[in-house]
Amino acid sequence: MAFVPFDDRDGWIWMDGDFVPWRDAKTHVLTHALHYGSSVFEGERMYDGEIFKLTEHSERLRRSAELLDFELPYSVAEIDAACKATCERMGLRDCYVRPVAYRGPEQVSVSAGKTKVHVAIAVWDWPSYFDPETKAKGIRLEWAKWRRPDPMTAPSAAKAAGLYMICTLSKTAAEKRGYADAMMLDWRGYVAEATGANVFFVRDGVIHTPPIDGILDGITRQTVTAMAEAKGIEVIVRHIRPEELSTFSECFLTGTAVEVTPVSEIGEYRFTPGALTLDLMDSYSRLVRRA
Repeated sequence: MAFVPFDDRDGWIWMDGDFVPWRDAKTHVLTHALHYGSSVFEGERMYDGEIFKLTEHSERLRRSAELLDFELPYSVAEIDAACKATCERMGLRDCYVRPVAYRGPEQVSVSAGKTKVHVAIAVWDWPSYFDPETKAKGIRLEWAKWRRPDPMTAPSAAKAAGLYMICTLSKTAAEKRGYADAMMLDWRGYVAEATGANVFFVRDGVIHTPPIDGILDGITRQTVTAMAEAKGIEVIVRHIRPEELSTFSECFLTGTAVEVTPVSEIGEYRFTPGALTLDLMDSYSRLVRRA
C-alpha cells in the first residue's frame, strides 16, 4: 500500500461539532497545544461496526483533560455519538478512531487560562499495528534510553500528548536498529511498559504485570486481565526488576493499537509465544468482534 500523508486524504473529520473536509481540518501554528503540549487523546478501534469500549475511552479522555486542568466542552455521551457519527460519515466499519482535545491559539504562553478547548475526531483504516507474520512469531524490543517519569513530576495517569515525546524518541530509535518497539523502565528502574502498550509476563502458568503507579491504566490491559482471570489464570500485579525477565517463559503486549501481541525478545532476554499468550490473543480477537 502506497504511503499517504495524513494531511492529504479524502474524507471528513469531526471538529468542534461539525464535519470538516479532511484536508481543511487545520489549526493555527500558534495553537497552545503545539507549543506547550496541552493536548490529550484516545486511541480506539471499531470492529464490525462497533467501537470497542467506546464509553470507557470517552470517560478517560475527560479524565485526562481534567488532569491537564481543562474541561471538555462535550459530555461523554456527546463524544460517544460524535465518534460513531464520524465512522458512519467515513463509511467505515473496521477502523482506528482518534479523538483529540487541545487548547487553542488564543494565548501563547505557559499560562493557558484564556485558551479555548477544541475537540476533533478522525478515523481511518488500520488493519494491524505490526506485520501479521512478525506478530505471530513475537516482536523484538530493545531497552529504551528514556524512563517513564515519576508521577510527582508529570500527570502520568493522563493520556497526554506531551508524555509521548519520550515514547516517540524510544520507538524511532528502536526501529532504526531493526526492532519493532522499545521497553521502558520507570523512574525507579522497574519494568514499566512499551512505548504505547502495557506488558505482561508468564511464569509457570501465572501472569505477572507491572502496577499502574507510574503508567497509563490501559483499557486493553483491564480487558485482558479480566479475561485471564475468567479463565482461571492468576494475574499478579507487582513491581518487576529487569533481571527477572530471565525467569519468564512468555511475554506479550496489550493495547488498542497492538491488541494482544506476543514478544520474542526484550534486549538480552528471549521468550517463546506459548499456549497462554496465543489463547489470550485469540480470545481477545473473538471478544472485540462480539462487542
